[in-house]
Amino acid sequence: MANRHLSRSISMQTLFEWDFNGCDDKKIKDVLDRNLKEFGPGLDDISFSKKLVNGVIKNRAKIDKIIEKIAPEWPLHQIAMVDRNVLRLGLFELLFEKKEEVPSKVAINEAIEIAKTFGSESSGRFINGVLGTVFREMGGEENVEMPEEKLAGAVVYKKDKKSFIFAFVHDVFGFWTLSKGHLEDKENHEEGAVRELKEELGIDIKIEKELGENQYIASDPEKGKIKKIVKYFLASTKDDELKLKESGGLDGSTWFKMEDLADIKMYDDIRPIVAKAIKILAKK
Repeated sequence: MANRHLSRSISMQTLFEWDFNGCDDKKIKDVLDRNLKEFGPGLDDISFSKKLVNGVIKNRAKIDKIIEKIAPEWPLHQIAMVDRNVLRLGLFELLFEKKEEVPSKVAINEAIEIAKTFGSESSGRFINGVLGTVFREMGGEENVEMPEEKLAGAVVYKKDKKSFIFAFVHDVFGFWTLSKGHLEDKENHEEGAVRELKEELGIDIKIEKELGENQYIASDPEKGKIKKIVKYFLASTKDDELKLKESGGLDGSTWFKMEDLADIKMYDDIRPIVAKAIKILAKK
């Protein structure tokens, strides 16, 4: 683990130098090689540092967009350069690394320690706040007593020749997920799902069957932690075009063939809902 902590530190120093010199991607390999030689002569596996740096560079646009969403009061260019690159490193591990290789809490704790080492007195708290918010948005916190919000969504399908295709939305955290939204006053879950899918994707749906519900924790800047309870339905549509409504949390939508669903990046709590929908459709 000490080797990995050193590798992360060298990766952050490399990203800092890259950022300081204008974010020239062509020079970052030479910068990393030099830093590895100078600061990590005893590292057993230098490939870890290379994977981290290359991963941040490759996913920089997505990572920076998440930082801007989670910390809107801090424009990216105003965040201290050390903090900015610790966040990039931590978010890459949190969102793009396999959890069995880098557990979420390890990624967060390592980023906090690096921020404390290289940043200001407040860096650790800032990094903890941003990464902690992302972690909670991903559902990474046990349910506790807190306000609840009810939502409704759907696994939407349509016939495609001899098989089915499914409508998914893409969020700023890099995951494909199901369209959903809050219930309005006096609205039941089925009515809410029909209205939300129309508003968010511009499609008319027909509810066929209830699939179950998910719960996750979200952070609201005014309300604090909120337990969100989402009831999902299986629904069909005859519409072809998905017209995604502009949203700060979503950046894409598309249809997926059934055989492609196993390979897309999807939240773990969504997969059982989708699997149940497919099982029902397989009997048709």
